[in-house]
Amino acid sequence: NLAYSLLGRFRGGPAKAAVLASGMTGMVSGSSIANTVTTGTFTIPLMKKSGYPGVKAGAIEVAASTNGQLMPPIMGAAAFIMAEYCNMTYFEVIRAAFVPAVISYIALIYITHLEAGRLGLKGVPPAELPRFWSTLMGGLHFLLPLALLLWQLMVMRRSPQLSAFYAIVALMALILLQETFRGGGPVRGLQRIADGMIDGARSMIPIGIAVSTAGIVVGVVTLGLGAVITDLIDLLSGGSLVALLLITAVASLILGMGLPTTANYIVMASLTVPVIVTLGGDHGLVVPLIAAHMFCFYFGILADDTPPVALAAYASSAISGADPLKTGIQGFTYDLRTAVLPFFFLFNTDLLLIGVDSWGYGVAVFCTGLVGMFAFASLTQNWLIRRNRPVEMLLLASSMLVLLRPDLLASYGLPGGVTTAWVMGVLCFLGAAGMQKLRPGDNPG
Repeated sequence: NLAYSLLGRFRGGPAKAAVLASGMTGMVSGSSIANTVTTGTFTIPLMKKSGYPGVKAGAIEVAASTNGQLMPPIMGAAAFIMAEYCNMTYFEVIRAAFVPAVISYIALIYITHLEAGRLGLKGVPPAELPRFWSTLMGGLHFLLPLALLLWQLMVMRRSPQLSAFYAIVALMALILLQETFRGGGPVRGLQRIADGMIDGARSMIPIGIAVSTAGIVVGVVTLGLGAVITDLIDLLSGGSLVALLLITAVASLILGMGLPTTANYIVMASLTVPVIVTLGGDHGLVVPLIAAHMFCFYFGILADDTPPVALAAYASSAISGADPLKTGIQGFTYDLRTAVLPFFFLFNTDLLLIGVDSWGYGVAVFCTGLVGMFAFASLTQNWLIRRNRPVEMLLLASSMLVLLRPDLLASYGLPGGVTTAWVMGVLCFLGAAGMQKLRPGDNPG
């Protein structure tokens, strides 16, 4: 309701609300499937009612729910594991994950806007939307345990286990207070707490089994198989870092079809991260450990909407009534922006805010990265204001490449370095938009 009240009035508002709601849910949920069935129950019917076809409505929810695991602060529990693997603080992991996750999500909202423009959709009349302030105040207390969790992790710098314990205790107290004020009494509150603990234990069983199995794999790799696998991957890649990254991406997608995201990340990080770091060094590229881990994590997440398995797409299609395979394929096309991001931040570590100490430069990295993702989204969706023409597609491709890899131009002695590359990229994007704005066409968006 909060997301719907904020974005419902804009063009394609229900889809934009679906993305925002899934992003907020993804902050605390570690499962794209759970995210899909939680928010999708409300958002998919709203999207269909506003004019989105069933396949696209389901695919938008799939893409939004899958990317929920990218969103700090929880990241599907991977943030805590990544901090252990990289010997970094939790805050440093969240700092590195922030820019790619947020620009990926805003780009998905932009994609829903492009789809709405292509379909000629309008927003929802304000009179039909929930009231923002009454909705916010009515559920503000639900944010208290999350705020406490973040306070413990990022300010007090306590361990993830202790921080989660305090947040759970706060949640229990909140449930008791809520039931008391609603008239259910402490007994009803205690029953709800007991039910929640039982459901939590049941939910942990498949995750525990998968992570335990992944631990066995990691143990076997550590005992000596890892060196053999490293040599094999190096041989298959032919010493090419790009080929290695493609092999890693495909392996993560295949493995992720049968493993939960966290378990998939553990296995792939154990097998491929050392190879990425070593081979990058052999090619003169210093690959930070966190960048290699994030690369594996991103592609493990994308497995949830990769056909033919695409578990999140099956969950979404059960709500939308559309074909699950078509929903999965459409969702994957929406998530292409997430698939290209790791290839950019591995070479352009500014996107992970590594070595970025200035607020001004950090904001510039965020803004230019966002415009670059907009350019990529318009290119892959073949739509900006109108359908793209070849010269406009060339401008969008140039904008995306220059904004997300400004070092490519800067390394050739470009006057002004990265700053000039950013200006050129933004001008390319504005040039494509201007050309479409000036020429007549159908369905201007």
